[in-house]
Amino acid sequence: MTRGFSQSAAIEPGGLLGEMTWTEVKRAAGMDVPVILGVGATEQHGPHLPLGTDCLIPVGVALEVSSRIPVVVAPPIPYGARSRPLSGGGEGFPGTVSLRATTLIATIQEVLQGLMRSGFKRLCVQNWHYENAGLLWEACDLAAEGRDDVRILLVEDPMPAFTEKELGDLFPTGFEGWDVEHASVMETSLMYVLYPRLVRQDRVADDRAQRHPRWDVVPPPAEFIPTSGVLSRPTGASAELGERFLERIADHLQEAIETELIEPASRAEG
Repeated sequence: MTRGFSQSAAIEPGGLLGEMTWTEVKRAAGMDVPVILGVGATEQHGPHLPLGTDCLIPVGVALEVSSRIPVVVAPPIPYGARSRPLSGGGEGFPGTVSLRATTLIATIQEVLQGLMRSGFKRLCVQNWHYENAGLLWEACDLAAEGRDDVRILLVEDPMPAFTEKELGDLFPTGFEGWDVEHASVMETSLMYVLYPRLVRQDRVADDRAQRHPRWDVVPPPAEFIPTSGVLSRPTGASAELGERFLERIADHLQEAIETELIEPASRAEG
């Protein structure tokens, strides 16, 4: 099944904020519909996936959630924290465009505050870029400062708690860690399902860094950076795996939103 950027699949009054009019946004905010803000990156994803992968996937996951419960999906933050060699290939690949931490924090803060000015009081920040982790909390904290009428859910780690059996089923050749899943089985499988036309299937190839220690070095040694930018084995990806990843990741996001944004409001109304 192919999914994409279409509001038609969403439950009203949710959908893509960028496709809504201001009157529709006012109505959704007035009905206390949660809004999801994805935070991704513009970063190389090997020769087979587009630079916008870290923005495309979270929007696709959020749209899957919007087909289940009413949510508004805001345009994602397209630039993320600087790419690190051992989890994203580093800053040396053409097309990778990143922000300094202070700039990213300020950007997210101001976007969240803009959504609040539009009337949204239940907000979810959804991360899909490994290097953003650790910066988003401060942005959310600054955005909510002085506001006792808003609630921000931060889904910094988008992955559910997979069991060992699930990891074995999803990664037939072995799970090596989320840091090296950059442009590998999981992301490639999700792109096969969400945006298949953007996957250069004839360029899918396995690669890895010559050395992948459990520490970083600045500036990074050349052997930390794989030539292709791929950190593991995307040849194991498939649309079938993508459907399974999408369902579980969307389940995780939906559970978080229902638990922290919808149920408290329902209790307050009761």
